[in-house]
Amino acid sequence: MNVRRQVHQVHHHTVLVRGHAIHYREAGPAEAPVLLLLHGFPTSSHMFRDLIPLLADRFRLIAPDHLGFGRSAAPTADEFDYTFSELAALTSEFTELLGLDRFALYIQDYGSPIGLRLALAHPERITAIVTQNGNAYEEGLGADAWAPVLALIADRTPETEAPVRAIRSLEGIKWQYETGVPPQYRDLLSPDAWHHDAALMAREGQDAVQLDLIADYGSNFALYPAFQEYFRTSQVPLLAVWGEGDEVFVPAGAEAFRRDLPNAEIHLLPTGHFALETHAPRIAELIGDFLERAVGPSV
Repeated sequence: MNVRRQVHQVHHHTVLVRGHAIHYREAGPAEAPVLLLLHGFPTSSHMFRDLIPLLADRFRLIAPDHLGFGRSAAPTADEFDYTFSELAALTSEFTELLGLDRFALYIQDYGSPIGLRLALAHPERITAIVTQNGNAYEEGLGADAWAPVLALIADRTPETEAPVRAIRSLEGIKWQYETGVPPQYRDLLSPDAWHHDAALMAREGQDAVQLDLIADYGSNFALYPAFQEYFRTSQVPLLAVWGEGDEVFVPAGAEAFRRDLPNAEIHLLPTGHFALETHAPRIAELIGDFLERAVGPSV
């Protein structure tokens, strides 16, 4: 017998955190287990547009835009200290304003160190982790993609900034979407995605904002041992759904989770860095099954 699930619409809200407007998408029953979706660079909650409706019949999905990204406020680099520590602190305050005291995390790219900093600060709040190309191990860093970033982290000069600026150009963003996606899935990639991201990255002030964040990425490397200790001591349920063609965060980063979490569930998918663009239905299926086992029955 086929059971027809209720369709939940996606709602768009804004809340003030420290006086900054934070935009977020929300869907699903208020009483359902919560999944907090944390996006990566250079996108926003827009990356979850296909996933949220596929899970909102069973879970409460909340996807904020980080400060400086998407539809959230974007104060200049002179007005806000753009570091991962500060973005994590804002995200923590965001969850408290919404009354979220227990939730699972979906972390991708920048969302990984932001979410894992939340877990370090309040491990009791985290019910499970879904990592989609969200790295926490040195072996997950693609050598070629990270070379210019590591040079900037080591010594920030006009010369090291120049190649990193190209990462947020239209062509640089398109590269992140297309690289590693096999030909049979290329026609699933919507050009709207990289044009959407590029338009927001082109806003006045974004050059300094994004350079500050990229230059600060070394602070996340310094926390990798702490993240890994958190995995070992908590044994938090973890699902890794990873685009195996990603050249930014390579598959070795997914496999590495088993070193500290022997029961981690690892799925390498035939796609790239933004796996939801081509495999949202499959990822939703994996997440639904995983969360129902990890956090209990959904509605």
